[in-house]
Amino acid sequence: MPSRMNLMLSYGLLVFIWATTPLAIVWSVADLHPMWALVLRFFIALPLAATILMLLRIQFPTHKIALFSYIAGSLSLIGSQIFTYAATAYLSSGLIALMFGLAPIMAGLIGRFAFQQKLAGLQWLGMGTSIAGLALICLSGSQKHVQPIGIVLMLISVFAYSLSIFLVKKINADVQPMAQATGSILVSTVLAALLLPWIWQYAPTHLPSVKSLLALAYTVVMASLIAMFCYFKLVQNLKATTLSLTTVMTPMLAILIGAYLNHEQLSAQVFVGAVVILFGLFLYFYKDLGLYRRLKI
Repeated sequence: MPSRMNLMLSYGLLVFIWATTPLAIVWSVADLHPMWALVLRFFIALPLAATILMLLRIQFPTHKIALFSYIAGSLSLIGSQIFTYAATAYLSSGLIALMFGLAPIMAGLIGRFAFQQKLAGLQWLGMGTSIAGLALICLSGSQKHVQPIGIVLMLISVFAYSLSIFLVKKINADVQPMAQATGSILVSTVLAALLLPWIWQYAPTHLPSVKSLLALAYTVVMASLIAMFCYFKLVQNLKATTLSLTTVMTPMLAILIGAYLNHEQLSAQVFVGAVVILFGLFLYFYKDLGLYRRLKI
């Protein structure tokens, strides 16, 4: 069992990476077809992850339970990211992160209806408030960075991500975090390869810009390797709802990063909707935040 400080550091690093990854994804698809950027991300990440396993001499289990766990974990990678990459044409990086902020709501609904977990009245109120905020954003009009189809794609992405947390915890395979991350990347790479016949016509014909290449490298190293290592370590040691709290902390930071580094302009109505969503998440996690104040993870 990792120490509390170890878990807190992993938690903080995960929040930072997930606050910056949406912008890295948007930049990586600037000179690449979104699905090619996704495929290349996994094709590059897999050999790196395998090399790390060998260098650290970490065992890579291949028994049935481990394989099920890898498949479940891939839902938070290829299962979620394929819709996130598709949404880059319709949403800003900040709004993509904001949509991931709804993961606790999605996790709560999955827990309630699929795993019979109880929800308090304040949690239902928080859900309703966040949904109202999402409706405000949807009704803001079809701006360049806010289009309803992107919101639908991101809701599917968030559902896949949230379901992955529950499934990995339910399977509860005795697999080290780095092995779990590598196995999930392996499954994601196989599935990504199946996309090739459908996207071959969009294959890159020239070397992407330096910014796109650096952004792609960031998604590989930080988002696919380091973040997944932290993520699966936290999955094994924290409650699903507590882990999904990471996505509450990232949206406003991601919106500010997108506005400053990518000049993403959002209307007042979208900003108000974002604030309403975050207030709903605050209500949803009010009790959990009280536990955090007492330094209990």
